[in-house]
Amino acid sequence: MQITITLNGKKITEDIRPDLLLIDFVRSHGCYSVKRGCETSNCGLCTVFMDGKPVLSCSVLAARAAGHQIDTLEGLQEEAEEFGAFIADQGAEQCGFCNPGMVMNAIALFRENEDPTDDEIKEFLAGNLCRCSGYEGQLRGIKEFLSYRKKRGESCE
Repeated sequence: MQITITLNGKKITEDIRPDLLLIDFVRSHGCYSVKRGCETSNCGLCTVFMDGKPVLSCSVLAARAAGHQIDTLEGLQEEAEEFGAFIADQGAEQCGFCNPGMVMNAIALFRENEDPTDDEIKEFLAGNLCRCSGYEGQLRGIKEFLSYRKKRGESCE
């Protein structure tokens, strides 16, 4: 079956198998930040944006993404770069394996809520599995980043 997906701003038309998962589609196009973890929609490693909203690409058929805009961390480097430094400063990037999914969900949070409470931050990150940290570093990094943006008078959108 033939589909067209806009991946990180580039329109791609391709013949695919009907059972191809979105994670396999984006990885076949060089988006290696999207990782295979649990394959049960529980770890957040495969998070991508579909039309600006986070989805788990291991649970979406590529055919379902036809006609949609898909963004991965590779397509959001500018937006993610500054924030990533705040996560690293808090020591929350130990092995780095979970980091792309964590950053994608943090960006979604920043776009939706510019002044989240600790509970709202934790809720956004709840679907991200990190075996190295206790998530406190990520929480501190997000809070520091939001404080930094507020001091600079910037919107997160």
